Amino acid sequence: MLVKTKAIVLSALKYQEKSLIVKCFTKSDGLKSYFVPSAFSSRKSNQKIAYFQPLSILEIEANNKNKGTLEYFKEIRLAFPYHSISQDVVKSTIVIFLSEVLHHSIKEEEKNQELFTFLETALLWLDTHEEVANFHLILLLETSKFLGFYPDVTDVELPFFELNEGVFSQFHGMSCLSDVETQLFKKLLVLKFDSEQKIFNKSERNILLKSLLDYYTIHLPGFKRPKSLEVLKEIFVIFVTIGFICI
Repeated sequence: MLVKTKAIVLSALKYQEKSLIVKCFTKSDGLKSYFVPSAFSSRKSNQKIAYFQPLSILEIEANNKNKGTLEYFKEIRLAFPYHSISQDVVKSTIVIFLSEVLHHSIKEEEKNQELFTFLETALLWLDTHEEVANFHLILLLETSKFLGFYPDVTDVELPFFELNEGVFSQFHGMSCLSDVETQLFKKLLVLKFDSEQKIFNKSERNILLKSLLDYYTIHLPGFKRPKSLEVLKEIFVIFVTIGFICI
């Protein structure tokens, strides 16, 4: 079936010497994997590879057979060429980290247009704004809403957040965040992308990131912690030190 749709690149794996296997989250069909032959063997190979950078937003035309096998692109172009993400080491590191998280989080080959629209809008926001220190935290929390395990805030006034059930509790059980961690989590719950960036310092962001990844690990079977996590932390340390990121 010939399909025209937008797609967000989650991963691109080199296959043999010249080809790529590209995993995309498409607006029309959810998760799809595409085979790109001869991606490294022509004069335009650099242009081809540029399409498949982490979380690139594409417009594609593809022959989807929907048989659980690799599909093939017929036409492809960048829907929104990023202006700053590829040039900004902090943003590009955030994008690599988030692409790994989404790669291990989005599993279903079914339409989820609400999640697609949210991710598309968020990535365009990232590309066009300078203060982005909390972006990855907010995106991880908001994405859990579309994946089915957003925290239940009915009893948000209670002192502890229980990770297994995703609820706030009066008592500190084995799977609860501490009172300090819970207070940080409550602050994150009300943030928007354009909220004040200085609400958290470096240490608090690391605590929140660990809490969110623990939460994902509990609620998504087979979830793997991103290999780029330590790189992300190191980049934030460096750029906080030289004053490029607010704390």
